[in-house]
Amino acid sequence: MSEPRTALITGANRGLGHATAAELRRRGLRVIVTARDGDAAAEAAARIGPDVRAHPLDVTDPDAAGRAAARLGAVDVLVCNAGVLLDAGDDPLAVPLEVVERTLAVNLLGGWRVAQAFVPGMVDRGWGRVVFVSSGTGSFSAGLWTGAPAYSVSKAAVNGLTTMLATCTKGTGVLVNAVNPGQTRTRMMPMAERTPEQAAAGIADAATLPDDGPSGVFLSGGREIGW
Repeated sequence: MSEPRTALITGANRGLGHATAAELRRRGLRVIVTARDGDAAAEAAARIGPDVRAHPLDVTDPDAAGRAAARLGAVDVLVCNAGVLLDAGDDPLAVPLEVVERTLAVNLLGGWRVAQAFVPGMVDRGWGRVVFVSSGTGSFSAGLWTGAPAYSVSKAAVNGLTTMLATCTKGTGVLVNAVNPGQTRTRMMPMAERTPEQAAAGIADAATLPDDGPSGVFLSGGREIGW
């Protein structure tokens, strides 16, 4: 019997990331919960189960992902979930560009940085799954949402990153996809009806795709949607 795969989830101390970590553990994966605050990561891991590991990982720290990769060893599944929504209600012509920069630093560069730290190892080992938690607000086919312009642009950029990484890992055994979890009841969107546990199922599905599964696609509710 083969060893369980190891999954690392960013921003997993609460909400959707925490629910995704719990779902992946339920599916038999070894799980590493990461968060900017190490104590918060440890507390979240303990809530999921005694066998769940925790590690501090601030995705905006230029060196943190590399340190984590060196200390944690092989990671087979990477879920880039850490994200912020700082500009709800702003207008593209008025949103402070400092807010745009902060949003991109977490939502785009954070995931990019973590991918650079962990995906090369997956390629070397010939197997991996990478999931970027995106949003319908960043879909060109649906129309970018102007009510949170920094957030929307950051998610459109995440979608672009997904397609690039899928292209450069084609044929290596690594699958890279983005998931739109839909409106989910988290701190970002407390009035949403969909629970984190419900939304986490779709992310976990993308993180456990079979070897003949798709790569470089945008998934929602188990189906491909337009970029």
